[in-house]
Amino acid sequence: MIWFLSVHIIGLLFWAAALLYLPGLIVGSLHRRNVMNEPDGQAASISRFVFTHIGTPAALLAIFAGTAVFLVDYTVDAWLIAKLTLVSLMAVVHTLAGLLIIRAERGRPVVFWCWVVGIVSALLITAIVWIVLAKPHLERMLEQWL
Repeated sequence: MIWFLSVHIIGLLFWAAALLYLPGLIVGSLHRRNVMNEPDGQAASISRFVFTHIGTPAALLAIFAGTAVFLVDYTVDAWLIAKLTLVSLMAVVHTLAGLLIIRAERGRPVVFWCWVVGIVSALLITAIVWIVLAKPHLERMLEQWL
């Protein structure tokens, strides 16, 4: 199980790094003017490369290895359900980052949405790390609030 957990953490680190890096990379690519005209299909943008060759494989690796840890360890706690919910939201933000890359390549305004994706990514990553490390008793917290 330690191997699956190690692969899960490594994948999550690369995925989180890509999600935090992509909004700035997308905005930075808007200000760069390419003086060479390259034929279509020869070279993609660096933000597309980071998304497709680093972020997406790392996300898949983190999700598959995390699923393996879950299946081997048989952990079913409220904090894990909360973590899986946050990871699902992180996958949605990952998809939105991909859509921002397409929008930026078409010349549409994306700066505001890059800020939103960056801030939401940072909040989700922080919340996931907190839930995993604290493993709060969410049932008791809900009972106290209700």
